[in-house]
Amino acid sequence: MNTTNRLETAVKKLYIAFHNNTLHPECCKHCAVGNILDNKDSWKHLSDHHGAIQLNYLGVLHQNLGRKFNGYSPEELLKIEATFLKACGYTIPLHHKNKKPKNPTDKDNLFNGLSEVIKLLCEFDNIPNMMDYTKLFEVENGKPKYKLQTL
Repeated sequence: MNTTNRLETAVKKLYIAFHNNTLHPECCKHCAVGNILDNKDSWKHLSDHHGAIQLNYLGVLHQNLGRKFNGYSPEELLKIEATFLKACGYTIPLHHKNKKPKNPTDKDNLFNGLSEVIKLLCEFDNIPNMMDYTKLFEVENGKPKYKLQTL
């Protein structure tokens, strides 16, 4: 499957964070966007609240100037983070009164979050969802309809 550099780089970073147990939804350096941006939290200044999808003044300024952060616009970064948090079981934006999972670093929750993020990243780049394995199980005349592609 052909991918873009930004997608491939982002997925690698998220994969490493997931398997190294350094992915944490509530930490701006270790959430989905924090990992995509090399564990820096400067992106949090693009909105007023973690998980918000509304750009603040600084976010709008960067968006209007066409700035990209590891290939992603400020608007895309906020969508990535909101998607991750929602899929992990949070009500956004993050607030101590809002719903959140009992164990934020539970592997199942993180996997759900990453699956949705990767789906979104693929949509951004007009690439079929690389997490969709349903075609592997499609059958035609009693045989697999598609061949499994390996690296």
